[in-house]
Amino acid sequence: MENISHSVTLVPRLDYSVNLLSQILDVLRGKKQEIKKQNQILLDSFDHDNKSHTQSLELEKTISFCLETLLLIKKQTQRISGIATIPEVLPPLIPMIRTISAQLFDIIPNCSHRLSELSVHLGSVVLDSAALTKARFDFSQSNEKSSILFDEVKLIVDSKIRKQYPNLDFLKQCNT
Repeated sequence: MENISHSVTLVPRLDYSVNLLSQILDVLRGKKQEIKKQNQILLDSFDHDNKSHTQSLELEKTISFCLETLLLIKKQTQRISGIATIPEVLPPLIPMIRTISAQLFDIIPNCSHRLSELSVHLGSVVLDSAALTKARFDFSQSNEKSSILFDEVKLIVDSKIRKQYPNLDFLKQCNT
C-alpha cells in the first residue's frame, strides 16, 4: 500500500517542481535582461579601476551562470520518462540547485528560498522513486556528474559573456 501512495504522489510533486523551476527561470531571465541593459553603457566607458563597473559585470556573469545552470537542470528533468529514470536523472541536479541557491542568496533572496524549496521537493521525489525501484545511489558519481555539468555551463557562459563584451579583459580574471 505504501508503494502505491508514493508512486501516486510522485507525478504531482515532480510537476510542482518543474513549475516552480519555470517560475524561478522567469525571474532570472528578467533580472538578466535588466542587468544586461544597465551594463550596455559599460561597453564604451568601462573603467577597470571603477569597482562598481567590475561588480556590475560580475553580477551579470553570476546571473547568467545561474540562469544557464537552471536551464540545463530543466532540460535534464525533461529526460525523465518514467519512475525508473528518476534515480538516474535527478540526484546530480539537487546539489547543483543548492549551489545556485547559495549564489543567489544575497542577489535575489526570494529565488534562493524557492530553489531551496525545489531541492527539498526533488530530494523527496528521488528518495520515493528509489524506494519504489530499489535503486542505489553512488554520491561520488552523482557529484562527479554535477561537476561535469557545471563545467559545461561555465564554458557556455564564459563564451556568451566574451562575445557580449569582447574588449573587456577583466572577464578573463573572473571565475564563477
